[in-house]
Amino acid sequence: MQTNKPDLTAPCYAVIFTSTRTDADNGYAETSARMLALARSMPGFLGVDSAREEIGVTVSYWESLEAIRAWKEHPEHRAARERGRREWYASFTARICRVERTEIFP
Repeated sequence: MQTNKPDLTAPCYAVIFTSTRTDADNGYAETSARMLALARSMPGFLGVDSAREEIGVTVSYWESLEAIRAWKEHPEHRAARERGRREWYASFTARICRVERTEIFP
């Protein structure tokens, strides 16, 4: 599991990306690392949690719907999504949710 312990102030937004991988690797790890670095540089990015087993789940957190839209439209992210459709994912879903409250337990 990968997490950067986002310090979230609700309300904010979460993009929940769930995926099932294909057997293809072909640069997946490098592209994934690049997308995380790129997302961290985007205005409005708040953090990420990620885990991968049979189904991968990545939750990214954003200040606004506009910030999510800018991330979706970023040319490098768009190219990575297209490659994912062609090579890396058998299926995937993205859900956008409003986070009303955060509770942190030890």
